[in-house]
Amino acid sequence: MICVLTGGTGGAKFVDGLRQAMPAEEITLIVNTGDDLLWWGLYVSPDIDSITYVLSGMLSRERGWGVKGDTFLCLQAMGQLGEPTWFHTGDRDLAMHLLRSRLLAEGKTLSEATTVVSEKLGVKARVLPMSNSRVETRVDTPIGELSFEEYFVQRWYQDPVNSVRFAGATDAEPAPGVIEAIAAADAILIAPSNPITSIGPILAVPGIREALHRAHGKIAAISPIVGNAPVAGPAGILMAAQGLPCSIAGVAQAYEDFLDILICDTRDARAAEALRKSGLRVECTQTIMRSAEDKATLAREALSFVSSASLAGDEPRPRSTAFRRLDSQP
Repeated sequence: MICVLTGGTGGAKFVDGLRQAMPAEEITLIVNTGDDLLWWGLYVSPDIDSITYVLSGMLSRERGWGVKGDTFLCLQAMGQLGEPTWFHTGDRDLAMHLLRSRLLAEGKTLSEATTVVSEKLGVKARVLPMSNSRVETRVDTPIGELSFEEYFVQRWYQDPVNSVRFAGATDAEPAPGVIEAIAAADAILIAPSNPITSIGPILAVPGIREALHRAHGKIAAISPIVGNAPVAGPAGILMAAQGLPCSIAGVAQAYEDFLDILICDTRDARAAEALRKSGLRVECTQTIMRSAEDKATLAREALSFVSSASLAGDEPRPRSTAFRRLDSQP
């Protein structure tokens, strides 16, 4: 059983490769919900949507989000009615949000609604939101505090960032099954997602980071940074705002209290050698995922690295309870 912490487009790409590399029934995914928002009165969970779409074969590979072949007639009509249209929800995508919103209105939790949707789409992997509690990523900028989707989608992440916080995290609880999945996993993989706004909200939920300290399986993270730049998106800007260098060293620092293995791109071989001196196991491979084969190869390599570390009987690095915690004030 493999447990994956994931969010964002990089996470969805990696999960796409993982489902080619092993049986989906053996994968449990703990998914970021810090990006969730109400849009036109509907509850939208962008990262859960991307994961369920990719696992069901529905994801638009051209866009990296939404449903392949979708139309946007409702978006156009709402614009004609004077409603906001900056969040580009497609017509088939809206069906997902309508169903989820109805289930939530009927009293189901986000976990229960996610299970219903997964079953309807034929998803075999287990998809768990990080929490059933509302946790919202908030980005502080010179023009004020923005939700992540306002910062990322509406404003194209052009604003300078002062800091990031996770509103509601202090009072949140892990969703049912999350802690158990971490404890039972033979290995835990952290997808090549933004460490601050895709993985950070998951780690901010009380109990999850502590569960990683106690995990028996090896914990490996795939770096979303190559050289001194993110593969895509604002990860570098957000890491700098939280006091982390935009490098594989910064990724290692974000997870330093529980990480056993860091997987980075071959172009970071020299930086990897420097990191190894700290006692961290660092493996280099091709991490850029341009094709389906690239995704599958990276997934197989990640599984091979954690497997070889386990078979070799590597002593786990000390997992400290004194860890870097990002601001999670409500």
